[in-house]
Amino acid sequence: MLLMAGLTYGLGEAIFARLAGEAELNRALAAGRTPLWNDLTDVPSSLSDTPYIVALTALAAVVFRFVHRRWRESIFLIAAVWSQSLVFLATTGAVGRRRPPVPHLDEAPPTSSFPSGHVSAAVAFYCGVALVLTARVRSPALRVVIWALAAAVPPAVAFARVYRGMHFLSDVLWGLLLGTACVVMAARAFLRGRAARTAGSG
Repeated sequence: MLLMAGLTYGLGEAIFARLAGEAELNRALAAGRTPLWNDLTDVPSSLSDTPYIVALTALAAVVFRFVHRRWRESIFLIAAVWSQSLVFLATTGAVGRRRPPVPHLDEAPPTSSFPSGHVSAAVAFYCGVALVLTARVRSPALRVVIWALAAAVPPAVAFARVYRGMHFLSDVLWGLLLGTACVVMAARAFLRGRAARTAGSG
Protein backbone atom coordinates (compact mmCIF):
# COMPACT_ATOMS: atom_id res chain seq x y z
CA MET A 1 0.00 0.00 0.00
CA LEU A 2 2.91 2.34 0.71
CA LEU A 3 4.27 1.55 -2.75
CA MET A 4 0.92 2.43 -4.33
CA ALA A 5 0.81 5.69 -2.38
CA GLY A 6 4.31 6.57 -3.54
CA LEU A 7 3.53 5.73 -7.15
CA THR A 8 0.29 7.70 -7.02
CA TYR A 9 2.03 10.74 -5.58
CA GLY A 10 4.91 10.56 -8.08
CA LEU A 11 2.64 10.10 -11.07
CA GLY A 12 0.37 12.88 -9.89
CA GLU A 13 3.28 15.29 -9.65
CA ALA A 14 4.50 14.31 -13.12
CA ILE A 15 1.07 14.75 -14.68
CA PHE A 16 0.48 18.04 -12.90
CA ALA A 17 3.77 19.36 -14.25
CA ARG A 18 3.63 18.13 -17.85
CA LEU A 19 0.14 17.42 -19.17
CA ALA A 20 -1.08 20.98 -19.53
CA GLY A 21 -3.13 20.17 -22.65
CA GLU A 22 -5.26 17.56 -20.93
CA ALA A 23 -8.04 20.07 -20.23
CA GLU A 24 -8.97 20.18 -23.92
CA LEU A 25 -10.92 16.94 -23.57
CA ASN A 26 -12.86 18.40 -20.66
CA ARG A 27 -13.60 21.56 -22.62
CA ALA A 28 -14.80 19.55 -25.62
CA LEU A 29 -17.11 17.43 -23.49
CA ALA A 30 -18.42 20.49 -21.65
CA ALA A 31 -19.14 22.24 -24.95
CA GLY A 32 -21.14 19.25 -26.17
CA ARG A 33 -23.23 18.69 -23.06
CA THR A 34 -26.94 18.03 -23.48
CA PRO A 35 -29.73 17.75 -20.90
CA LEU A 36 -30.10 14.04 -21.72
CA TRP A 37 -26.43 13.24 -21.12
CA ASN A 38 -26.38 15.43 -18.05
CA ASP A 39 -29.14 13.26 -16.59
CA LEU A 40 -27.66 9.97 -17.79
CA THR A 41 -24.22 10.64 -16.31
CA ASP A 42 -25.68 11.70 -12.97
CA VAL A 43 -26.40 8.07 -12.07
CA PRO A 44 -22.92 6.54 -12.57
CA SER A 45 -21.31 9.63 -11.07
CA SER A 46 -23.29 8.95 -7.89
CA LEU A 47 -22.63 5.18 -7.77
CA SER A 48 -19.35 5.71 -5.94
CA ASP A 49 -20.24 8.61 -3.67
CA THR A 50 -18.60 8.03 -0.29
CA PRO A 51 -21.84 7.51 1.71
CA TYR A 52 -23.04 4.90 -0.79
CA ILE A 53 -19.75 3.01 -0.89
CA VAL A 54 -19.43 2.98 2.90
CA ALA A 55 -23.00 1.76 3.36
CA LEU A 56 -22.82 -0.81 0.55
CA THR A 57 -19.49 -2.16 1.77
CA ALA A 58 -20.84 -2.59 5.30
CA LEU A 59 -24.00 -4.27 3.99
CA ALA A 60 -22.09 -6.61 1.68
CA ALA A 61 -19.65 -7.51 4.46
CA VAL A 62 -22.53 -8.50 6.75
CA VAL A 63 -24.21 -10.53 3.99
CA PHE A 64 -20.96 -12.32 3.11
CA ARG A 65 -20.40 -13.15 6.78
CA PHE A 66 -23.77 -14.85 7.10
CA VAL A 67 -23.69 -16.58 3.71
CA HIS A 68 -20.14 -17.93 4.01
CA ARG A 69 -20.23 -18.38 7.82
CA ARG A 70 -16.76 -16.86 8.10
CA TRP A 71 -15.09 -13.47 7.88
CA ARG A 72 -12.60 -14.02 5.04
CA GLU A 73 -14.72 -12.65 2.20
CA SER A 74 -15.96 -9.76 4.30
CA ILE A 75 -12.45 -8.77 5.33
CA PHE A 76 -11.29 -9.02 1.72
CA LEU A 77 -13.94 -6.59 0.51
CA ILE A 78 -13.35 -4.15 3.37
CA ALA A 79 -9.59 -4.30 2.77
CA ALA A 80 -9.99 -3.68 -0.97
CA VAL A 81 -12.28 -0.68 -0.48
CA TRP A 82 -10.47 0.91 2.42
CA SER A 83 -6.96 0.40 1.05
CA GLN A 84 -7.80 2.39 -2.08
CA SER A 85 -9.41 5.01 0.14
CA LEU A 86 -6.30 5.29 2.31
CA VAL A 87 -4.01 5.63 -0.71
CA PHE A 88 -6.36 8.24 -2.17
CA LEU A 89 -6.50 10.29 1.03
CA ALA A 90 -2.74 10.02 1.55
CA THR A 91 -1.91 11.37 -1.90
CA THR A 92 -4.69 13.65 -3.11
CA GLY A 93 -3.83 16.44 -0.71
CA ALA A 94 -0.11 16.15 -1.41
CA VAL A 95 -0.60 16.34 -5.17
CA GLY A 96 -3.11 19.18 -4.91
CA ARG A 97 -4.27 19.12 -8.52
CA ARG A 98 -7.05 21.56 -9.37
CA ARG A 99 -10.31 20.40 -10.91
CA PRO A 100 -10.74 20.86 -14.69
CA PRO A 101 -11.38 24.47 -15.76
CA VAL A 102 -14.96 23.83 -16.90
CA PRO A 103 -18.36 24.17 -15.20
CA HIS A 104 -18.82 21.35 -12.69
CA LEU A 105 -22.10 19.43 -12.74
CA ASP A 106 -21.46 17.88 -9.32
CA GLU A 107 -20.47 19.47 -6.04
CA ALA A 108 -16.68 19.39 -5.82
CA PRO A 109 -15.39 17.64 -2.68
CA PRO A 110 -12.53 19.25 -0.73
CA THR A 111 -10.02 16.73 -2.11
CA SER A 112 -7.98 17.46 -5.23
CA SER A 113 -8.61 16.13 -8.72
CA PHE A 114 -5.89 13.44 -8.79
CA PRO A 115 -6.53 10.56 -8.45
CA SER A 116 -10.24 9.87 -8.88
CA GLY A 117 -11.48 8.34 -5.65
CA HIS A 118 -14.87 7.69 -7.21
CA VAL A 119 -13.33 5.47 -9.88
CA SER A 120 -10.94 3.60 -7.60
CA ALA A 121 -13.80 2.96 -5.15
CA ALA A 122 -15.98 1.68 -8.00
CA VAL A 123 -13.34 -0.86 -9.01
CA ALA A 124 -12.65 -1.93 -5.43
CA PHE A 125 -16.29 -2.40 -4.43
CA TYR A 126 -18.10 -3.63 -7.54
CA CYS A 127 -15.28 -5.85 -8.82
CA GLY A 128 -14.55 -7.03 -5.28
CA VAL A 129 -18.17 -8.10 -4.88
CA ALA A 130 -18.05 -9.83 -8.28
CA LEU A 131 -14.95 -11.76 -7.25
CA VAL A 132 -16.67 -13.07 -4.13
CA LEU A 133 -19.93 -13.89 -5.91
CA THR A 134 -18.39 -15.73 -8.85
CA ALA A 135 -16.33 -17.92 -6.53
CA ARG A 136 -19.58 -19.66 -5.53
CA VAL A 137 -21.24 -19.70 -8.96
CA ARG A 138 -20.85 -22.86 -11.04
CA SER A 139 -22.55 -21.61 -14.20
CA PRO A 140 -19.99 -20.09 -16.60
CA ALA A 141 -22.72 -18.01 -18.21
CA LEU A 142 -23.78 -16.52 -14.88
CA ARG A 143 -20.16 -15.76 -13.99
CA VAL A 144 -19.81 -13.89 -17.28
CA VAL A 145 -22.97 -11.90 -16.56
CA ILE A 146 -21.81 -10.97 -13.05
CA TRP A 147 -18.39 -9.87 -14.26
CA ALA A 148 -19.84 -7.99 -17.23
CA LEU A 149 -22.09 -5.98 -14.92
CA ALA A 150 -19.35 -5.33 -12.39
CA ALA A 151 -16.75 -4.42 -15.00
CA ALA A 152 -19.13 -1.99 -16.68
CA VAL A 153 -19.50 0.20 -13.60
CA PRO A 154 -15.96 1.66 -13.28
CA PRO A 155 -15.72 2.84 -16.93
CA ALA A 156 -19.20 4.33 -16.64
CA VAL A 157 -18.16 6.18 -13.48
CA ALA A 158 -14.93 7.30 -15.16
CA PHE A 159 -16.72 8.72 -18.21
CA ALA A 160 -19.33 10.42 -16.05
CA ARG A 161 -16.71 12.09 -13.85
CA VAL A 162 -14.82 13.44 -16.86
CA TYR A 163 -18.00 14.48 -18.69
CA ARG A 164 -19.31 16.29 -15.63
CA GLY A 165 -16.08 18.25 -15.25
CA MET A 166 -14.93 16.66 -12.02
CA HIS A 167 -11.75 14.98 -13.27
CA PHE A 168 -9.15 14.94 -16.02
CA LEU A 169 -8.69 11.76 -18.06
CA SER A 170 -5.47 10.84 -16.25
CA ASP A 171 -7.26 11.13 -12.90
CA VAL A 172 -9.79 8.44 -13.79
CA LEU A 173 -7.26 6.20 -15.56
CA TRP A 174 -5.09 6.12 -12.45
CA GLY A 175 -8.21 5.54 -10.38
CA LEU A 176 -8.89 2.42 -12.46
CA LEU A 177 -5.35 1.15 -11.89
CA LEU A 178 -5.39 2.01 -8.19
CA GLY A 179 -8.67 0.21 -7.58
CA THR A 180 -7.50 -2.83 -9.55
CA ALA A 181 -4.24 -3.01 -7.61
CA CYS A 182 -6.07 -2.85 -4.29
CA VAL A 183 -8.46 -5.65 -5.29
CA VAL A 184 -5.55 -7.84 -6.40
CA MET A 185 -3.54 -7.20 -3.23
CA ALA A 186 -6.53 -7.81 -0.97
CA ALA A 187 -7.39 -11.02 -2.84
CA ARG A 188 -3.84 -12.30 -2.50
CA ALA A 189 -3.87 -11.51 1.20
CA PHE A 190 -7.28 -12.89 2.16
CA LEU A 191 -8.59 -15.18 -0.61
CA ARG A 192 -5.44 -16.96 -1.76
CA GLY A 193 -5.70 -19.77 0.80
CA ARG A 194 -9.29 -20.49 -0.23
CA ALA A 195 -8.32 -20.70 -3.91
CA ALA A 196 -5.49 -23.10 -3.14
CA ARG A 197 -7.77 -25.39 -1.12
CA THR A 198 -10.40 -25.32 -3.87
CA ALA A 199 -7.83 -26.30 -6.49
CA GLY A 200 -6.50 -29.06 -4.27
CA SER A 201 -9.91 -30.60 -3.76
CA GLY A 202 -10.81 -30.57 -7.48
